[in-house]
Amino acid sequence: MTKNILIVSPHPDDETLGAGGIIIKHKEEGTRDATRIYWCNITNVKVEYGFSEEDVKRRNEEIKQVISMYGFNGFFNFELKPSSLTDNEIPILIENFSKVINKVKPNILYIPFFNDPHSDHRVVFKALYPFFKSFRYPFIKKILMMEIISETDNQFTNPFKPNVFVDISDYIEKKLQIISIYKSELGIHPFPRSLENIKNLAAYRGSQCNCKYAESFMLLKEIW
Repeated sequence: MTKNILIVSPHPDDETLGAGGIIIKHKEEGTRDATRIYWCNITNVKVEYGFSEEDVKRRNEEIKQVISMYGFNGFFNFELKPSSLTDNEIPILIENFSKVINKVKPNILYIPFFNDPHSDHRVVFKALYPFFKSFRYPFIKKILMMEIISETDNQFTNPFKPNVFVDISDYIEKKLQIISIYKSELGIHPFPRSLENIKNLAAYRGSQCNCKYAESFMLLKEIW
């Protein structure tokens, strides 16, 4: 039976920080289950947003490399201005999400956590809210919120409380290899988005579910 999966990232790198291991795991299982995985990215750098041509070229090349490394079956890029999303963009986001979701018909959705400090993440979550309605989108059977290091770990109220853990012990090194493509987004410890800290978080989540490395999620909905 074919299984369609859609990962929604507010920014390039969120897909790998939050779900890199499970994407690889899904892809490996796809040889048996005909799994198709799609990536929908919301913001991107552009010259008209004040970024240099060099920055734009580098980021678009990074995205191409990431798509190739994962072997995504499809990619959608809304290319809105990063760090600028407000509720004013929700109508256009809903319109764009409607096109993507009705085309992909995902069975599983990976989305940002509703209470991430970054306003782009929260706006993206709010724009996805209408698609949680099962009577309108009966093909969506599971919705999971991702843990994105340096964002999801910074709430004072309504914190991220993982209730789904995925063993990614066999995939952690490839996840680190892919996130390394985004050179400008990484730093060295104690910067939170360092390879060391990404691996440490996976080890901590692994310790909570009796495996070496894990990714964690919050389950919003699952229909059996």
